[in-house]
Amino acid sequence: MSERIADTLREQLEQAILTGEFHDGDRLDEVRLSERFAVSRTPLREAFQRLAASGLVELVPHRGAFVRHPAFAEVIEMFEVMAELEALCGRLAARRLSDTMLDRIEENVTACEASVAAGDADGYYRENERFHHLIYEASGNTFLAAEAARLHRRLQPFRRMQLHLRGRLRQSLDEHRRILNALRAGDSDIAGETLRGHVSVQGERFNDLMASYRGSGLLRAGA
Repeated sequence: MSERIADTLREQLEQAILTGEFHDGDRLDEVRLSERFAVSRTPLREAFQRLAASGLVELVPHRGAFVRHPAFAEVIEMFEVMAELEALCGRLAARRLSDTMLDRIEENVTACEASVAAGDADGYYRENERFHHLIYEASGNTFLAAEAARLHRRLQPFRRMQLHLRGRLRQSLDEHRRILNALRAGDSDIAGETLRGHVSVQGERFNDLMASYRGSGLLRAGA
C-alpha cells in the first residue's frame, strides 16, 4: 500500500513539475505537501527518492528536496542512449523469449489497447512502462535489463510528456503492435529497429518535444 501511495505521489509531483507549478531550484516543502495530499511524510519522502532517480529532484542532505530541470540537450542525449539500449533488448528478446513471456507481452499490448480506447493517457503510461520492462526482462541479459531500467527511470517524465503530444498515444500503440509481431516472428532485426525508432526523438518528434519542453517551463536558462 505504501509503495502505491508513493508511486501516486510521484506521478502527481512529476505532473506538477512538468506543468511548471514548481520551478528550477524550488524546495519541495514536506509539511505543505503532506497537508496538500493528506499523507504522512514517509510516502512523500519515498516519492522524492523516485523523483531523484528520474533526475527531476535533487536531494540535499540536511536541506531537503529541490527541483532540478535538466537541460534539453541532456534529455536528448539520454534518449539517444535509451534508443540503442532498447534496440539491443529487442534484438535479444526476439531470439530468446519464452512462450510464457510472449503471452505476458501480448496481454500487456491488449491492456495498452484498452487504455487507448478509453482515452486514458495515464493508464497507457503505466502499461507502456510495463511493456518496456517486459522487453528488458525478455532479453535474457540481467545486466542489460538493469541498465535499461535505470535509464528508463531517468526518462520517465519526458516519455510521459511525449505521450501527451497530439496523436502520439495511438502512434505509440501501433509501434507496440509492430514490436509484438516481430517478437512473435522471432525477427530480431525488425524488433530492434522498431524499438529504436519507437524511443528515438528525431525529426518532427524532436520539434514537438522541444515545444512541449519549452511550454512546460522545464528548459533551463541558457540550455
